[in-house]
Amino acid sequence: MQPLIEQTLTLAAICQVSHYVQRLSRHGQINDDELTLLLKSIMVTSPENTLEVYGGEYANIKVGLETLSLHLGNNAKQKDPEITRYVVSLLSLERRLNKHPKKLQELGERIVQCQRQLAHYDINSETLISSIASIYSDIISPLGTPIQVAGNPEILKQSINQHKIRSLLLAGIRSAVLWRQVGGKRRTILFSRAKIVNCAQDLLKRI
Repeated sequence: MQPLIEQTLTLAAICQVSHYVQRLSRHGQINDDELTLLLKSIMVTSPENTLEVYGGEYANIKVGLETLSLHLGNNAKQKDPEITRYVVSLLSLERRLNKHPKKLQELGERIVQCQRQLAHYDINSETLISSIASIYSDIISPLGTPIQVAGNPEILKQSINQHKIRSLLLAGIRSAVLWRQVGGKRRTILFSRAKIVNCAQDLLKRI
């Protein structure tokens, strides 16, 4: 795959995570297919290409491609600062993670443990979601300022929703790791914004 497409896909996946975190925290809404896709992305650790991480179809990242187009495009009215904050925070936490080899090793070991659990539980079962959420809490959160998730307090105080949000954030970290691996950098967003937006729009036309 072309580097620009891979960078656009991984950044779109981070945008998709951010969109779902916001929707879940405000409205308590995420369906099994939406959640399963992103949880599976955490488990695919040796993909042949970036698209394989997201089920092999551009359509699976449609929400992220649309969100990316809105937030990096020129229409200021449609930009949501909360979504932007989540994206920036995830990229920042991944940079911190990348500076801690022991944490990266521990992250890999914990993901392998979850892969073993898949022999006994569905990935969107409460057991797996809780295990994935605990990886985020134990390894990622302590790396820097925790991501403050805004939303409906009644929704946020439910433990299953807390676990789903943390699991989604770990999926965001997974995509941020991929973003780095395919050459994505902060300056890529600054200096190649138009190219990324155009690529996202081209990918949307293929869906």
